[in-house]
Parts: sequence; C-alpha cells; structure tokens
Amino acid sequence: MKTKHRVRVVAASVAGPLHCHKKLPCQDYFKFRREGKNFVAVVSDGAGSARYGKVGARVICETLIDHLKNTRPHQIIERTCQAVEAARRKLSLHRLNKGKKAENLNDFAATIVGVVYNAGQGCFFHIGDGAALAFNSDGDLQDFVASRPENGNFSCETFFYTQDNWKENLRFTRFENFDTVFLMSDGLTNFAFSGDYQNLEKGFIWPIHEFLSAQKTQTRACRALANTLDNAQARKLNSDDKTLLWAQF
Repeated sequence: MKTKHRVRVVAASVAGPLHCHKKLPCQDYFKFRREGKNFVAVVSDGAGSARYGKVGARVICETLIDHLKNTRPHQIIERTCQAVEAARRKLSLHRLNKGKKAENLNDFAATIVGVVYNAGQGCFFHIGDGAALAFNSDGDLQDFVASRPENGNFSCETFFYTQDNWKENLRFTRFENFDTVFLMSDGLTNFAFSGDYQNLEKGFIWPIHEFLSAQKTQTRACRALANTLDNAQARKLNSDDKTLLWAQF
C-alpha cells in the first residue's frame, strides 16, 4: 500500500555561467518521491569534465529513489549501496558506453547527496562536494545537522559514485525531530556555509526558508527559487551549476 507523505517540496536547477556561455545544459539533476513508506529526495551533480555527467546524475537519482522508497531504517546503508551498484551496472550497459567497459564509467561521473525520511527519522547519504542540512523551522539555525562537502586532496577535486573506491567515500548522517531539509549541489555550498563549513550562513538559508514556507503556489515558489539561484550576484560568486531542494515535513 502506497503512502502519500505530507511533505512540501520546492526545487530548482540552473546552469552556471560557464555552461550558459558554451550553450551547454545544466549537468545537475534532482528527483524526489512522496509515495512509498519513505519520503526520498536526491540531488546529483554531473561532473563538468565528464562527457555524460548529466546522464550519470539522472541514472543515480532514479535508481536511489526506486531502491529507498520502501526500505526500513536499519536497511538504509545496505539498500543505498545496492542502489549505487545497480546504477553502475546500468551505466556499464548504457548505449553511450562504447564497448560496455567498466573503465568508461568516468564518462558519467556524478556526485550524490540525498535523504530518506519517515515519521521524524531521517538519514542523509552522500558522496562528494554537495551538502545537506536539517533544522527546525521554528528554530534559530543554532541547532542543526549537516552533511558537509568532501573534497579530494585539492579544493577543486571531489568524489564520484562512478569511481572504483566509491564505497570509501559514501557517508551516512542520521537525524531526528527536524522538520526542514535542504539538499544542494556544490555550486551553493559557499552560499550556505561559513568558510570552514562549521556554521550556516543565516543570510542565505533563512530568507529562502521563510519565503518558501510562506509561498502557497508551487509554480511561483519554484520560479522564485530558480531566479534567486540565477541572479547576477549568484552567477558572479560561483560559476557552477546550482541545484537546491527544500523539503518541509
């Protein structure tokens, strides 16, 4: 029996200035599902250096949603790993994978940040330099749980689910009794967090949260969020593609 979770979701993806200049599409992808035992949402950033990063992002989002929509809390780690393995198999057989070789998975490189939520209990799952946070809408952002960005040896490097060592970089963060979640690609992490990623930038997170909480029209909320992510200041401060998903339980 399907359950329709009472969750408000507003999400938007916008192409970064560099992609716009080259007339390339946004490589980010997001997906969420309210039906099932759990609410599940995923944001993936297809690597700009990968030929088919957007395809890799779409495949992992859809596969994670399918695997996690009915999973039980104690199975989240196992089912998430199964989903990543399934997505990797799909890419190994994908029509764009010439020769159907495993080493060609890097052509589909993408990060992952997502959430599974049910009855006050939540869990973030994460590979790469996106970010997630959970807090209460009636709080002051002092009490929150975050899954922070993770880079490689250099700030411009990160980790992808298409890499052989993806399991080493898969992280889980559980939380409870929070009613609001943000998921974001790396194009927004420097807006949302302080320089050391230990604290939140209230001037970014809270105004967006308050506006979306008050906005009753879904299409207007999505359009306003996209405009915020794509305004002149945002383009100037970060040239990457930007995706933000807001969910309120």
